[in-house]
Amino acid sequence: MNSILDSRREMLTRRALFGRSAVGLGSAALASLLMEDGARPVVAADNASPSKPTGGRFGGLPGVPHFAPKAKRVIYLLQNGAPTHVDLYDHKPQMEKWRGTQIPDDIQKGQRLSTMTQGQTARPVLPAITKFEKHGESGATVCDFLPNIASIADECCFIKSMHTEAVNHAPAITFFLTGSEMAGRPSLGAWTTYGLGSDTQDLPSFVVMTSRDKEASCGQIFYDYYWGSGFLPTKFQGVKFRGSGDPVLYISNPEGMSRETRRDLLDDLAKLNELNLAEFGDPEIATRIAQYELAYRMQSSVPELTDFSQEPKHILEMYGPDVTKQGTFAYNCLMARRLAERGVRHVQLFHAGWDQHRNLNTQLKIQCYDTDAPSAALVKDLKQRGMLDDTLVIWGGEFGRTPFLQGAIAETKTWGRDHHPYCFTIWMAGGGIKAGMTYGESDDFCYNVAKDPVHVHDFQATVLHLLGIDHERLTFKFQGRQFRLTDVHGKVVTPILA
Repeated sequence: MNSILDSRREMLTRRALFGRSAVGLGSAALASLLMEDGARPVVAADNASPSKPTGGRFGGLPGVPHFAPKAKRVIYLLQNGAPTHVDLYDHKPQMEKWRGTQIPDDIQKGQRLSTMTQGQTARPVLPAITKFEKHGESGATVCDFLPNIASIADECCFIKSMHTEAVNHAPAITFFLTGSEMAGRPSLGAWTTYGLGSDTQDLPSFVVMTSRDKEASCGQIFYDYYWGSGFLPTKFQGVKFRGSGDPVLYISNPEGMSRETRRDLLDDLAKLNELNLAEFGDPEIATRIAQYELAYRMQSSVPELTDFSQEPKHILEMYGPDVTKQGTFAYNCLMARRLAERGVRHVQLFHAGWDQHRNLNTQLKIQCYDTDAPSAALVKDLKQRGMLDDTLVIWGGEFGRTPFLQGAIAETKTWGRDHHPYCFTIWMAGGGIKAGMTYGESDDFCYNVAKDPVHVHDFQATVLHLLGIDHERLTFKFQGRQFRLTDVHGKVVTPILA
């Protein structure tokens, strides 16, 4: 008998040894993903109402949150293409006397620019093409192209001293969302759901939606790695809701298949996957099982989620005329509110069209019109439902735009601004942010930070802090080192916390 066992041990391959030794870990992972109180996988009843979070926290790391959170969820309105802070929020009337003249060398300082203006010798100052007024008790300056955002000025904290290193779109967005300019690391939404888990089993904990300007004026691409899980298990990657047709592919049953048959099929498929999980301990197999179960539950939750028929007329009107058009920014903003109230942890909206190199005089106003009302409506809607206090809303792009003109000052039809990473504006509202505040300052040309700089890593550390996470303690070991969203940088911007 011993000789037989010895023979089997000698035949055991290295791969089989590692596969079998991971059975305990794999089983534990499967249990945490699928089981509740030691029972069979939890499946929402067909008649269960998904209009409220299912209750309780599912998943997440022990000991996280590290301290009491101010925000339970995040809605990030990322304005892809980089809105011009010079024309929208950062009012510098003294720039007018420099109109058309070369921006001073001691302001530009020979800093790196994109290839579109790096070799441009004439860099004439272009003051704001909009008009500014102060709004609310806070006196925040917002341009006349954004009247609805101006109306919520006292709910917002405007950070006018953001800065970054990246000068091109994809690296800059990747840096904001993952902490690195190179693709491959987990996104902000993946990190938060990894640490905090989910508040619902009927919908993904991290949802992404995209939209773009109707004129398709810029060619920004929405790369999947913007919402990827990087080296984290793929369970934590964002689920993209499509802008047309079924929000998620393959949710509906094939023709001729009943829901009961689908249930039986998934049960049998889960058993087969459990055998593989027990054999190899690969956490991606556990993820696959969990995603099949989530897809089954979404057959009930998604149709209800996307049905706006019960929304009051005044709410729909507040979001603007495009609110019922799937794939628009207005539609996505209302969807974001509906996702948030159903327990989704992180909602990421991307809206492209702000890359105004040669069409500033025409496209800026159109872009503002399309995004202004929905952005403000989201904040107002959350507030009237009592959700703004624990929902962090973020509005901003990957960088700003140059205070000098790209092109010639005489060619007004082709006015534009290039990418500008050295100082720009974003705003945040709700979720523990101090309302009615402006933080940081730029210089007299909106070019460099003059006071209270906020780096991308500081922004990330602050968002995690509001969710109750110490950014230095939320780590994942990969390739021999502990990684975190903020890399080895970042500090919480405490003055903007309520």
